[in-house]
Amino acid sequence: MISYRHHIVSLVAVFLALAVGVVLGGGPLSDLGREDRAASAATAPAQQARRTADFGDQFAAASAGTLYAGRLADHRVAVIAMPGAEADTTAALTEQVSAAGGQVSGTYAARPALTDPAQKSLVDTLGSQLMTQVGDAVDSDASTYPRLGQLLALASTGDGADAQAVRDSLAGAELVDTSKDAKPAEVVLVVLGDHTDPAILSGLASGLAAKATGVVVAGDTAAGASGGDLVTLRANPAVEAAATVDGADTALGQVTVTLALIRSLTVPGGSFGASGSSGAVPLS
Repeated sequence: MISYRHHIVSLVAVFLALAVGVVLGGGPLSDLGREDRAASAATAPAQQARRTADFGDQFAAASAGTLYAGRLADHRVAVIAMPGAEADTTAALTEQVSAAGGQVSGTYAARPALTDPAQKSLVDTLGSQLMTQVGDAVDSDASTYPRLGQLLALASTGDGADAQAVRDSLAGAELVDTSKDAKPAEVVLVVLGDHTDPAILSGLASGLAAKATGVVVAGDTAAGASGGDLVTLRANPAVEAAATVDGADTALGQVTVTLALIRSLTVPGGSFGASGSSGAVPLS
């Protein structure tokens, strides 16, 4: 027979177990599993955003050929890589030009001195000297960086002795290096890199757009965000003849850049990409 004392001991043991369970349930053990659930809930939106971005890139890669429809065939594109431009991004954009039927006629690697405010005197002096050699190819009233942008347009899209003289002079001054056997282009693609002084970037872009058939300025995703180079460039009315595209570090952005190049053959300007005011992708 179970004694009364045994009942008491059993009840005490039950209550102790319940008490311990309550304490543990509201204490350290209560967090077991919750952190994992919280972490899972926190990462879910990021994972969904990543899947969406991946889908966009996959769609762009799969549909690029159809969208291009060979519309860059028989057209030449000059590529100007600004200081700090990612080599992988520039190479990917070059591949897309080829996929659209176009040809990169020359690459122009801008040196840091080109966009260094401390080197403005060098840029101005060289521009003034070259202006006297090339005559009407450069506007006589153009200021330092718009003038150099016009000279870059001559170097990348012009033919003959004047264009070669500009290329040689820019290389000699360690401002821009030109690839071997560069040929005249119709449109110019500018690939952004390190942050550039807004006045310098706007001057170069406006000068290029004033003389080239079409100009597209491409930057990465950050360039289209607050404080990015494309934001200040897009806000400058003097550069409205140059098309801009953000997101060039993604497959979707690279396809968009190529579509902008196709468009620039007949229609200047436009702002495209995730932050573009003219639409995400130029389809006309």
